[in-house]
Amino acid sequence: MVELQINTTQNVNINFTAASVGERILAWGIDWLIKIAYGIVIYQIMFKVLKIDELVRDMDNWSQMAIFLVFYLPVIFYSLLFEALLDGQTPGKRILKIKVVKIDGYQATLSDFIIRWIFRIIDLNIMSGVVALIAIITSPKNQRLGDMTAGTAVITLKNNVNINHTILEDLKQDYMPTYPMVIKLSDNDARIIKDTFKTAKKSKDYKTLIKLRTKIIEVLELKEVKHSTDHEFIDVILKDYNYYTQNM
Repeated sequence: MVELQINTTQNVNINFTAASVGERILAWGIDWLIKIAYGIVIYQIMFKVLKIDELVRDMDNWSQMAIFLVFYLPVIFYSLLFEALLDGQTPGKRILKIKVVKIDGYQATLSDFIIRWIFRIIDLNIMSGVVALIAIITSPKNQRLGDMTAGTAVITLKNNVNINHTILEDLKQDYMPTYPMVIKLSDNDARIIKDTFKTAKKSKDYKTLIKLRTKIIEVLELKEVKHSTDHEFIDVILKDYNYYTQNM
């Protein structure tokens, strides 16, 4: 089990557990089964329903290849598409409860996913994935080459943690939210805010609390802040996030 220590922009260390080689291989296998199923369905539609072989018979080879390529684009861009849409997860990763994150505390972006996708050519297609396997096993953070280049890692979400280590907050039944713009945050954002808040509060690091408050106001584009102290404001932000996400 490899522990990852992610240093946030507020210089707060957050510990995650890297996904194991077995978990990543199983997720990859599930994704391939989905691709194969898609390929079978598309083949049936193209040749049994649309009779595409008859339609392209008189076309040149390049035109035929272009038409077939269009139908199989979802397979080619499968990982890129799903990781971008599902916040660092493919269906296989979601089933195995693992996901892609940045190792600098930021949310992984589309450009990060593109880099990982491009390096799949080296990681997974050369020598049938042996390159990726060797890289993950030898890397201190269980990263394949695409992860190292993009500055990402694959973590497991199956840690046994209590409420104090999660983004969850205890809310009263009559709780009334104050800042609806918190829905712009992701779970990873809320987790970083909570961990930073707890650490700064415990060590009485008021400068970090001020920076955290300022960053939250900037990201949420808040025009009006109804709480005078940093402590109250951040506490309400976390509670509001839980309120909206639990009731969506």
